[in-house]
Amino acid sequence: MRVLLIEDDAMLGKALVRGLSENGMTVDWTRNGVDGFAALDRSEYAMALIDIGLPKMSGLDVLKAKRASGLMTPALIITARDGVSDMVAGLDLGADDYIVKPFELPVLLARMRAVIRRTNGRAQQLMTAGNITLDPSTQVATFREVRHLLSVREFAVLNALMERPGQILSRSQIESRIYGWGEEVQSNAVDVLIHGLRKKFGKDIVRNVRGAGWMVTKEGQ
Repeated sequence: MRVLLIEDDAMLGKALVRGLSENGMTVDWTRNGVDGFAALDRSEYAMALIDIGLPKMSGLDVLKAKRASGLMTPALIITARDGVSDMVAGLDLGADDYIVKPFELPVLLARMRAVIRRTNGRAQQLMTAGNITLDPSTQVATFREVRHLLSVREFAVLNALMERPGQILSRSQIESRIYGWGEEVQSNAVDVLIHGLRKKFGKDIVRNVRGAGWMVTKEGQ
């Protein structure tokens, strides 16, 4: 899952990038509202984490402008402002949730998972596609009664495919979801990760569509 973090506090930003990355996410980090606004134009994100008190352009202005333009990327406001008016303003402008600093990483992760569930129309924590079950909170996958803890990158690949079961994702589409800015991507990285998943669960967990990409099926097969 690729996430955009718009946060000007260097210490908090570094901690969040590290913590989210350790939990299987790819994080792009901008430190002001203008750069965050531009990043939302350039790339597709599963979620944006937006501080309110940003330099150059406030987080509320970023959110307001992007919602007005039709951008539907889930957004979670992270801020030190705990006033009711700030919370109401953020939610009314289109934020999907709101968390006040300081907060513990597990709480943020749980709120992010809840937002993703609501966005995808799921009531349950577990993701399912055919015979595959994936628990985002533990990075454990189950396929035909075989259960394994995935590596961070394996989890990112399977999560990306399970967000769109039945649809083919190309190599570049998968890479865009598991690698952030400045990360070097080896030409066979996706092949290696999918090979690792097949080694754990068998070749049918991920289907190759020659010349197009990879997919997981919607129905159990």
